Amino acid sequence: MVRDGGSTSDWPDGGFPGIRINPDSLMPEVVNDEACAAALAASTDPTDLIFVRLVQGHPGEAAELLAEARYKDPDSFRLRMFEAEVLRVSHRFDRAVELYRQLLAEAQGTPEESVVQQHLGRSHFAAGHAAAAVESFAKALDLRVAESADAALIYSSTVALQRARDVLDLAC
Repeated sequence: MVRDGGSTSDWPDGGFPGIRINPDSLMPEVVNDEACAAALAASTDPTDLIFVRLVQGHPGEAAELLAEARYKDPDSFRLRMFEAEVLRVSHRFDRAVELYRQLLAEAQGTPEESVVQQHLGRSHFAAGHAAAAVESFAKALDLRVAESADAALIYSSTVALQRARDVLDLAC
């Protein structure tokens, strides 16, 4: 879906051309179809297509692509992260959270730890567990600041943490 560039320009980067994170839902959305399609056409990474299909709301197709990729690389940490995302997009939040926690145990003390915390927070948020989302987003932000991560990643964690806090405050 193409949107007015001005309305999404302050949305956090979604990690792929044409995709940004909606600051209300905290979910990635295609905001520029042309940029996304061009990047996909130029990509040789199978995870790019998996990611875009998830963002477009096609978890079945993403799961099929993921199964093929996992067959070729069954131990890939990144593909296991996508497995958790397929679960989240399929509204299987408990299983997604469980898998993210397993991945978090493996990622402890590595640069991937902040990424897993961010995605764990997103799964908690999607499941309606604002307090758990706040905890995960806060940890992701702390880790990203401590490791001097890219400013776009720090911004994404900051936006997510503030949104989860706002939802939590409304619930109280």
